[in-house]
Order: sequence, then structure tokens, then C-alpha cells
Amino acid sequence: MKIHMVDVLAQHKKIQVEMDTAVREVLTSGAFINGPSVKQFRANLAKFLDVPHAISCANGTDALQVALMALDLAPGDEVITPSFTYVATVEVISLLQLTPVFVEVDPLTFNLSPEHVEAAITDRTKAIIPVHLFGQSADMEPIMKLAEKHNLYVVEDNAQAIGSHYTFSDGHTLKTGTVGHIGCTSFYPSKNLGACGDGGAMFSRDDSLADKIWVICNHGSKKKYYHDSIGVNSRLDSVQAAILDIKLQHLDEYNNARRWAASHYDEILAECEEVITPYRAPYSHHVFHQYTLRIKGGRQKRDAMRTFLAEKNIPSMVYYPVPLHLQGAYTGYGYSEGQLPVSEQLTEEVLSLPMHSELTEEHIKHITDNVKEALAKA
Repeated sequence: MKIHMVDVLAQHKKIQVEMDTAVREVLTSGAFINGPSVKQFRANLAKFLDVPHAISCANGTDALQVALMALDLAPGDEVITPSFTYVATVEVISLLQLTPVFVEVDPLTFNLSPEHVEAAITDRTKAIIPVHLFGQSADMEPIMKLAEKHNLYVVEDNAQAIGSHYTFSDGHTLKTGTVGHIGCTSFYPSKNLGACGDGGAMFSRDDSLADKIWVICNHGSKKKYYHDSIGVNSRLDSVQAAILDIKLQHLDEYNNARRWAASHYDEILAECEEVITPYRAPYSHHVFHQYTLRIKGGRQKRDAMRTFLAEKNIPSMVYYPVPLHLQGAYTGYGYSEGQLPVSEQLTEEVLSLPMHSELTEEHIKHITDNVKEALAKA
């Protein structure tokens, strides 16, 4: 049985005619940059997220960088971020000469812990970047209360959770990426909403911030050849926008398929005492960008399972093997081993199994049978 970590080809096959038609229209029009398909996708994305502003860009890392640029922060200003996440979240902080403050994550959700955020706030703190990791929302209500109390910006890294939503204590919901001042996402092909190439977007309810973002993405220019601020060149091309607009119509369907697959994994693996299946926070609508286990016994047992699965042609991934505060690129910020024990322990235990919208019962049975066999041999 052929198992894919992410099966975009099978997903595309179901909408191939629609995709081919949309791409052909772009190629026939010649409007390859900022064409009608880009404008249509932005409008439909804003409608889907129920926000007034959705600004597309070249990729998810650009989205994070531009979002921070729009806040007019000064070199040395502190930005609180989790250490257990992908490097792009912190990379842009350092590139802008800001100071990343690495904070511990919740051991159940793997997301930023509000309690640790509060303890990390200083007079230099200007922003918080919660990451909705693996498809689950961070606990946004207490984070937003902290931001309001200390006059901080919140930039959501929603690259792995588009289509998820957060439920507040009073029962109302908002889509992830639309709770903070700015939300950012990536359309990398393996994402829940993935292009056939690179792409990204930012969202905001704030008219002033949205206007700044537009200008920054366009070389700092409102009027062609007139540049009032430092900007970048970051845009989503028309072909990718046309493809994304088709796939956006199916995003809820794709996310529901991932949730169905996760539930089947859960049911079968519940009997395995050696693994911890993903936790679903009551405030979060988990959309399972990844299905990530914790393997009790640590790195040796986790790596042995990964080797066993590979021998059976079953892919798996370790997201992430080294926390960011211990990465070589960030040693200059003064962190050392043992400072963030939860994040460090997670890197020893996590293992992500195949997760995508095209998984079947047969796929999941084959994968979990081999997981259980690997555990029995350990």
C-alpha cells in the first residue's frame, strides 16, 4: 500500500478540471501579476474568514515579516514567541533586529502558554506571536487580555490552522488568524489550503494596519514610483490565486476529512499506553495540519519507531527535532538547555503520522497496525 505523508496529487485529481480551467483563463488573459483572479481570491478569502481585509503576498514568511514591519517597532523591541515551532516565526523577528523572547508551550496543546507569556512581559515587550500549531488554536482569549492590559500587538501565525476557529468563554467564535491585530498564513503546497507553489496572506480588522500592509507589500508605495516608506516586493501571482480560489471552496471539506482521519487514528491508538494521542482543547476547532503523537520513552524509542515505519514504506516526520532557543542561529540570545523543559521534552517525543484529506480507513489501519507492531518490538 502506497502511503503519502501529504497526498496533494490525489486531492488535485478530484478538482483537476476546475483547476485546469482556472489556470487556462489566467494564461489566456496574460494578467499574471495582480490580475482578476488575485482580486477575486482575496475577496473570497476575506469573506470566508469574515474580516474586512485579506492581503495576499508571496509566502508565509513574508506575511510574518510584513506584519511586524507594519507595527513600526524599533530595533531591540521584544517579541514573545514559542520556541517549539517552525523557524520562520522567529527568523523574521531577528531579521528586523527585534529581540525574540522564547516562551514555554502548554504540554497538551503544544501552543503558547498564556501564563508563561505573562511572566515574560517586560517594558521592552511590544508584540506576541501565538502559533496555532499543527492545526489547533492557541488559547487566544487570555492572550488578548494580556495584550490589552500591556498595550501589546498580537500577530497570529496561522500557517497551520486556516479554517480553524476559536471559541470564547461567552460562546462566540472567530476564525483563527482573525482574533489578533494581524493574522498570517502560508499557502505552501502541503498546507490545509495549499497552492501549487508558494503563497501567503495577512488578515486584519484594523483599517490602518491593513493600509500599511498594502503599502509595505508594494515597495512602500501608494502611488507608482512614489515611495513614502521602506517596503518589500511580495505578491501572490495570478495562477496560484486562481488555484487557491478553487481550493478555498473545498477547505471545510478538506479540514473535515482531516478531522475524520484524526478521530480514526485516536480510536485505534487509544489502546496503546506507550503513545499520547493529540489533545483537543475545548476552545479550539482542531483542523489537524499534522497528527502528532508523543512517544513515551523519548528520542530513542521515537526514532526506533520512525525507522521501523520507514522500513514498511510508511513516512513519518519529527516536527521539530530541536527547539528554537537551542538552534545555532539563536544562541546569541542567551538561552541554554533546561530553560524551557516542556519544549525540549517535546522535541524528544513527537512523531507525526501521515495526515491529509485523502486518507482512507485502509490507510489508517495499515499505518496504525505498524505503529502497534513497532511498539511491541521496542
